[in-house]
Amino acid sequence: MAETQVPENGKHHEPLHETEAFTPGQAGNDPQTLQRALAEAQAKAEEYLAGWQRERAEFANYRQRVEQQAAQTRDRVRGDVLKGLIDILDDLDLALQNRPTEGEAAAWAEGIVLIAQKIRTFLQQQGLEVIDPQPGDPFDPYLHEAIAVEPSDEVESGHIVSVLRKGYRVGDRVLRPALVRVAQ
Repeated sequence: MAETQVPENGKHHEPLHETEAFTPGQAGNDPQTLQRALAEAQAKAEEYLAGWQRERAEFANYRQRVEQQAAQTRDRVRGDVLKGLIDILDDLDLALQNRPTEGEAAAWAEGIVLIAQKIRTFLQQQGLEVIDPQPGDPFDPYLHEAIAVEPSDEVESGHIVSVLRKGYRVGDRVLRPALVRVAQ
């Protein structure tokens, strides 16, 4: 039966094969041979440990990369879906600008207003933020899209004169910049 050897670190390891174990009276079991065998075994163990640690670190890095890619994909898909809903909300808002104020049609239009509000609430719950610049705000090319540059006595150069359409973003990602006119 093989004996259990105790390495210097105090942890017990069973030999891989019974033939590898030390047996008293065996030929070649002189101290120098045993020291060499022990050094070789320790070197192999260190090599295996280093390889195992390397593989474990590579797997942890791989797992982190996959999780980041999945999060980016989720964010991109969520942004694309929200972008489609923004267009629908814009259409509702345009339709409601000319809604009837009297009669049965007025009550029906109020129902549409409530639906539009539900969509806005849902979009906000999904992390959608409105980019709603005001006249006089500085122009930011990351958040605003300038469709015209015009002279203005009331607004400083490089600042917004008027807003034609609100913009939207989710976190740092701009889904749609606000359409603005900028002072010259």
